[in-house]
Amino acid sequence: MQVSDMDVNDTTDYQRCFACGQNNPSGLHMTFHIEGDTVVSDFRPREEHQGFPGVIHGGIIATVMDEALNRASVLADKPTWTMTGRLDVRYRRYVPYGPLLRVRASLSSQRGRMVQASGKLTLADNESMVLAEAQGTFMALTPEMLDTVMQDYPGMRAFFEGEQE
Repeated sequence: MQVSDMDVNDTTDYQRCFACGQNNPSGLHMTFHIEGDTVVSDFRPREEHQGFPGVIHGGIIATVMDEALNRASVLADKPTWTMTGRLDVRYRRYVPYGPLLRVRASLSSQRGRMVQASGKLTLADNESMVLAEAQGTFMALTPEMLDTVMQDYPGMRAFFEGEQE
């Protein structure tokens, strides 16, 4: 299966995810694309995502890293959608409110249902300014999990199973 940008962004009628859901008024509205062997998103957190004045809350940063690293699973030999098993975030600097940010994630390894990925959060116009780094372990969704989680959203299930039109 060749991965396209459509594969890395939810185009279903659900879109309520806090990180990437375009229908979530409180969310980050992240969109992703593939650059080489990485998954990338440029985004601008809003005022309500601050912790300290002028500083984006660490929980928002963890969410951003979680979402991007999770998306790296589509780069595997057998692309799959996953849920987080473990996420380790290293905060290098405070993340300023205002500038456009960039998260870039890559696949580290895949073994069975387990995928490992790593990534960095930087300023979009200066990727040498590393604000945070993360590593994570993610588990592929089983058919039973899809049955339970997606029962009310058949369009989303088809999306996750790669049956987009």
